[in-house]
Amino acid sequence: MKKDLLLGRLNLPASDHPVSDEMRSRILAELKIIEEKFNVAILYACESGSRGWGFASTDSDYDVRFIYVHKAEWYLTVEAGRDVIERPLDDELDISGWELRKTLGLLKRANPTLLEWLDSPIVYREDKVFMDELRLLANEFFSTVRARYHYLSMAKKNFRGYLQGDTVRLKKYLYVLRPLLAVKWIDERASVSPMPFSLLLDILNSGEYGELIAEIDYLLEVKRANTESQYGEKLVHIHNFIEQELDRYGLNAFDADKDEHLPDVSVLDSLLRKCVMS
Repeated sequence: MKKDLLLGRLNLPASDHPVSDEMRSRILAELKIIEEKFNVAILYACESGSRGWGFASTDSDYDVRFIYVHKAEWYLTVEAGRDVIERPLDDELDISGWELRKTLGLLKRANPTLLEWLDSPIVYREDKVFMDELRLLANEFFSTVRARYHYLSMAKKNFRGYLQGDTVRLKKYLYVLRPLLAVKWIDERASVSPMPFSLLLDILNSGEYGELIAEIDYLLEVKRANTESQYGEKLVHIHNFIEQELDRYGLNAFDADKDEHLPDVSVLDSLLRKCVMS
């Protein structure tokens, strides 16, 4: 992961935060309410979705995602408790989080959504000691097999579901391009693909993909200047690229037994105990 690009690790002053002071204050207040209401400690909170990817529209909402831990006694019951907290507040702000044991279980399976959270360029809160360790473990548990299948499935599903008409909802191109570029990144660099879309574009060589990049720049300009529901005609270069990439990759059945990268999970148990018992 590109540590120099993560705001949470740069300790930027509030004046340099990419979210307005007003909205940031509201989000931090809501996180505090969650801690008090559910008697938990929030270890990390970030922005996901279009704002995290870097192509928010004029009416994009805020999708805040967080990781939290309960008091020790919560983990000492026969029946496991609910391991998510969801607070869809209004059309502007949606907040939800995963409990730590659930989070580490997803990390064990190299869950790509979790890895994106850890690479979000918009961080609201973080326990630096915990997050430094979690990010190191994320790199150890990263699986090219699982990530590749996740992103290919996403690209194929979104392409078939949203981009088959003569007129399309333009933002849906980004929901196919982003996972396809993530696959290209994984294939060529064998590492976690970055969450910011601008960094993913680095995988495209400007000489070979000049017309495609120009059309993507146009798409981003339209997306950022209009609402989420903006429609338009097919974008030829993007559409052709998507079809060619999907044909080239195909979509093989995922077989977890073929994933030979299986680190020692005891390190996850150790981190869980450390956080719960501290």
